Amino acid sequence: MNKQAHLPTVLIVPGLRDHVAGHWQTLLATRLPRVRSVPPMGRENLDCMARVEAIEREAQAIEGPLVIVAHSGGVVMLAHWARYTCRAVRGALLATPPDFETPMPEGYPSLQALRDGGWLPVPMQPLPFPGIVAASRNDPLARSERVEAMARQWRCRLVDLGDAGHLNPASGYGEWPRAEALITELAEASQADRQAQQEKSHDQGHPLP
Repeated sequence: MNKQAHLPTVLIVPGLRDHVAGHWQTLLATRLPRVRSVPPMGRENLDCMARVEAIEREAQAIEGPLVIVAHSGGVVMLAHWARYTCRAVRGALLATPPDFETPMPEGYPSLQALRDGGWLPVPMQPLPFPGIVAASRNDPLARSERVEAMARQWRCRLVDLGDAGHLNPASGYGEWPRAEALITELAEASQADRQAQQEKSHDQGHPLP
């Protein structure tokens, strides 16, 4: 059996940025065996639905199991996308989500611009797939208490990164090796859950399709 065929493809969802060669998501994409990326769309066009549609196009183009790695505004995009898609997702790594419902520092979109673009309110219902929220204690775009509340409402496990800023090149990242360990954790945990469900169903005489 080809084990490679059962490995999940990782879909990378960037935040409100253009292409950044030294960003950890860009570097991660060069190392993974099965990877696809949503093209960065910058901060000029703040149409949230256009970004949701971009995620959907890339996700539907992937065959087999899928793990998503979103950063910053990409996490909010993913929360919106999860309300519309029928695409199965094995798990999602949600790194340093911003608090779009609180005014952000100068240089970032205003609350009115985000509202006009369809970002607000940020969906807070439980995600339909397992998730890990990687949170920084000194993120300039979200207080740690707000990120903890997001993780609870999305029913995701919270991972404390310590003082990691916004987990971007301005904060010293660069490489973020822990991403690969968290991706593996999501992929293996979900696979184990699937196998347990199959075994339970088989024991009850109702095999899963």
